[in-house]
Amino acid sequence: MGGRHRTDELDDGYTSYRESAREPARRRRSSRGKVLVPLAGSVALAVLLGVAAFVIINRDRGGCSGDEVTLRVTASPDIQPAVAEIAGRFTKAGHEVGGGCASVKVTKTASATVAAGLGGSGGKVGAMDLWIPDSSLWVSGVRAKNPAVPEPTGSAAQSPVVMAASGSMVPNLKKSFGEASWSGMINATNAANVDGPGRKVRVLALDPSLNAAGLGALLAASGVATAAGVGQEQLVGAMKTLSGSTVKDQEALLASLGVKGRRVPLGISSEQGVWAFNSTKKPEVPAVPLYPAEGTFNLDYPIVVTTTDDEMREVAAEFAKELGTDAARKTLQEHGFRTPDGKGGAAISEKGGFQAKAPQALEMPDAKTVARMSQSWSRMNLGTRLVTLLDVSGTMALPVEGTGATRMQMIARIAVEGMKLFPANSEMGLWEFSTHLDGQGVDYRETVSVGPLTETVDGVLRTDLIKQKLSTTQAKATGDTGLNDSLAAAYKMMKDGYKSDKINTILIMTDGAGNDDPDGGMSNQEIVRFLKKEFDPEKPVSIILIAFGPDASAGKRQMDALAKATNGDAYIAKNVLEIRKFFLDGMARRLCSPNC
Repeated sequence: MGGRHRTDELDDGYTSYRESAREPARRRRSSRGKVLVPLAGSVALAVLLGVAAFVIINRDRGGCSGDEVTLRVTASPDIQPAVAEIAGRFTKAGHEVGGGCASVKVTKTASATVAAGLGGSGGKVGAMDLWIPDSSLWVSGVRAKNPAVPEPTGSAAQSPVVMAASGSMVPNLKKSFGEASWSGMINATNAANVDGPGRKVRVLALDPSLNAAGLGALLAASGVATAAGVGQEQLVGAMKTLSGSTVKDQEALLASLGVKGRRVPLGISSEQGVWAFNSTKKPEVPAVPLYPAEGTFNLDYPIVVTTTDDEMREVAAEFAKELGTDAARKTLQEHGFRTPDGKGGAAISEKGGFQAKAPQALEMPDAKTVARMSQSWSRMNLGTRLVTLLDVSGTMALPVEGTGATRMQMIARIAVEGMKLFPANSEMGLWEFSTHLDGQGVDYRETVSVGPLTETVDGVLRTDLIKQKLSTTQAKATGDTGLNDSLAAAYKMMKDGYKSDKINTILIMTDGAGNDDPDGGMSNQEIVRFLKKEFDPEKPVSIILIAFGPDASAGKRQMDALAKATNGDAYIAKNVLEIRKFFLDGMARRLCSPNC
């Protein structure tokens, strides 16, 4: 079977001796005194040497004999060095299993990669008999997709998820952020709270889809926020901000904590990750772990036996026992881990910001909650493909009382403010609508085509071009509000160019007077029927309407009907500051679309 290797150190000497013994009798007699006696001495020496070698080999293997049976262990990269050290001692001790001599080979592979492979979603998984990921979160996710994957048989170690900062920046951080807490992280990352601690603190997160510490932090923050009655808007705002500041690699995140900037960086890490970074990289100013006041989740390094071979399972059981010995736990503590019961060693004693006492452990959410959070994060990070329909009818030139600006100028500000919430990898475009805007009977005009914000259009970045057009567009003094025909054309364009890796949206910015087209066009009832017919749950294009002005409320009923037909939403803005809330509400719909 795979993993077995057989050697016989005496075969060559034995064969040579037999061949020599088959020489002709006459030659043996004539050489009795000169050949046979030395040969007998050589054979005796060879036997003695062979016996000595056998004794030495078996002494090193603890008296174990027989074929070698190799257990293949795949471990999370952070714990692999410690597990490999324990495996070396285990192999040397010589554990006899089924007549064979057990050995253990430990390789490292990112837990997310193994989980993807076992779950059938793409990761490459090498030959493996036992898996030690950094968290049971991966195992729960895999088992939801592939129930054949076994449950863990135990835990090898533990490391709490913590916040982290550069030691030199901790005093300033406490002034701006206060004591470490998950509620503080929500406040600092809430995109809707522009005057909050996020002005002075920048939270760096580990990508939850790739890192268990990142997912654990997201679950902890969400749980604490929900228990405190924090609204969906704040959670979505926090997730939106974090999605723009994620780092794939924990080491890179910790290294960036010492970089000075306008805002103090605050990171997420495992406690062991902070220790390992300080120990191996030896930064001029070490990173300091900060323990959240509400408690935290622990990375629990579960032991998962994946082999189905009975003999190999026996070896796996023996090695699992080895991981629970005092010697093994001491090794794990020396590498910055805690034992499964939370006890740390000298590496994380009361120095450098570490605390010997294990932090309060938050209750791990059930598998459905974890899956829902992972899905929410994935949806929140989908790209955006959006076209804005800007009302340029005559009423948009009217002044807004008490502002010194026109409706057009106020709505342009709202649109520019909203654009700030979208990442640079978004695709956007801009249309204007009124009546006969681009010739008789054509009520819309493409001002900026839909495409990547970072793409150059006529020598200007699309993002800058859209902002430029928004700030300089003038209302058509004689124009009516030809919304319905314009919306039908825009919907067809967005549906034809639908992109499955993005949230496809039509944003309508208007003064809320509804459709006004004296020369005909689609009626209010016709456009609603059109949208209901065109809407495809498999390729959803949703409509978000934002109206601003004293006439907005009069058109709210029709606005709601248009939005509802596409699982969208409609809002009436009283001031520019409300725009962030509206856009975040729209982003929250990503989490339930197309069944909101």
